Amino acid sequence: MSTHETEPSADQTPKEYWEQHYGERERIWSGRVNANFAAVVADLTPGSALDLGCGEGGDAVWLAQRGWQVTAVDVSDTAIGRATTLAHDHDVLDRIVFEQHDLSDSFPHGTFDLISAQFLHSTVRLARPQILRNAADALTGGGTLVVVDHAEAPPFAKKIPHDHPFPSAEEVLAELDLPAAQWERVRVEKVGRDGADPDGQPFTWWDNIMVLRRRD
Repeated sequence: MSTHETEPSADQTPKEYWEQHYGERERIWSGRVNANFAAVVADLTPGSALDLGCGEGGDAVWLAQRGWQVTAVDVSDTAIGRATTLAHDHDVLDRIVFEQHDLSDSFPHGTFDLISAQFLHSTVRLARPQILRNAADALTGGGTLVVVDHAEAPPFAKKIPHDHPFPSAEEVLAELDLPAAQWERVRVEKVGRDGADPDGQPFTWWDNIMVLRRRD
């Protein structure tokens, strides 16, 4: 979710909404990897990875540069086009397969050693708990699920409804209801990161980080 997210209309499908969102600017994201994600994944042995909601491809390209074979998914064809260009520009297009999915309706086939869901929020239809359960089911034994969410909306996010839910890390895991005997909680916490508001003033963003490992 972008803090400058487009305001949805009542009759838009998720694909229509995100196409409009990405079409508003030539670039939405920085092209760099999400910092919390990079810190978690940096020491993992490369294998197969699934990037849910890949956006313009910053995380997928970073993974591919480090030896991962990546399946990168988004609902927006515009986002996938930009991500494909980024992968080409960084000479890792052969290590990334891009797929278009509305994850509330379909999910990539196969199993993966790493599955990432970075800021997979939306003010339009998104079956998040089921998507994350599907992700858990698609992990190999010993595989890692990394979910990073906004813990709260910043006060300058004008187009996010005031009642839009931002569940805590524990609430997210409770919704998933994964069997404790089959899952190791590697890291579950709320963390702050330095940033800036639209006026350039220092601002602390708060994120929830959930790292789970499927037992062999």
